[in-house]
Parts: sequence; structure tokens; C-alpha cells
Amino acid sequence: MSSLDDLYRRVIMDHYQKPRNRGKLEEAEGLIVNLNNPTCGDSISLSLKVEDGKVTDAKFLGEGCSISMSSASMMTDAVKGKSVEEALELAHRFSELMQGKEIDDSIDLGDIEALSGVAKFPARIKCATLAWKALEQGIKQSGQE
Repeated sequence: MSSLDDLYRRVIMDHYQKPRNRGKLEEAEGLIVNLNNPTCGDSISLSLKVEDGKVTDAKFLGEGCSISMSSASMMTDAVKGKSVEEALELAHRFSELMQGKEIDDSIDLGDIEALSGVAKFPARIKCATLAWKALEQGIKQSGQE
């Protein structure tokens, strides 16, 4: 295993063992999107607060593998404070990453890049994209896309 693979594995496990933004917003504060992956049993409940075209808060609860829960932790960290357009662009870039496509180097993916190896395992791609699908659905529900 390369040192980069080892680093990525540690980043994923760190987000899995110490998830960022774990929790739930009150319904009065935002909206809640519940999704699951029936293939493997992963589930997520994403709480999203979108105000004036900006994702002001994002939290998640869920159960699943290290890939799905790490991805949710990374995603909530990455989109907080971003405009809806920026959050959707990040979701698009993540989708491309999961398809094994080259990503524009000018976009800093931060910890999210650690999930790039998932593209080599098609059965795990749905695990990694579950939270991102919830984000896209939540932005659509907010009516601020």
C-alpha cells in the first residue's frame, strides 16, 4: 500500500470514528432528507438549513459503513457556508470523482479527496454518494436551487 493510500485510509477512518456535524437540526430550523441504500443497508438523515441561497448548517445522523458515514461527515463539513451553487458544484465534482474522472485541480476537495479510491470499487460508490444525493435532494426541496 502506498503512503498516499495509507493517508487516505486514515482520513476516512478519522471521519468515521469522529464524525463532524453528527446530529439533527430541529425541523423549525431547516429541512430533513432521509435516504437509504437498500443494497447494503446504509441510511442517512440529513438536516439542512438553506437561507438566502447559502447552506448555513448541515448535520447528519445515520448508520452504515465507514465509507458512507465518512462521506457524510466530509460533505457536511465541506458545504457549510457555501452558496447553493457552490454546494451543487461540489456535489457534481464528487460525482465525477466517483466515476473515476479527473477533477480540475483548481477545486480544493480537502478531505473529500480521500474517497477517490472508492471509484475502483463500483459496489461501494452508492455508499459514498448517499449523503451527496441527500444534499442535492435537500437543496431542491428548499426551493433555492
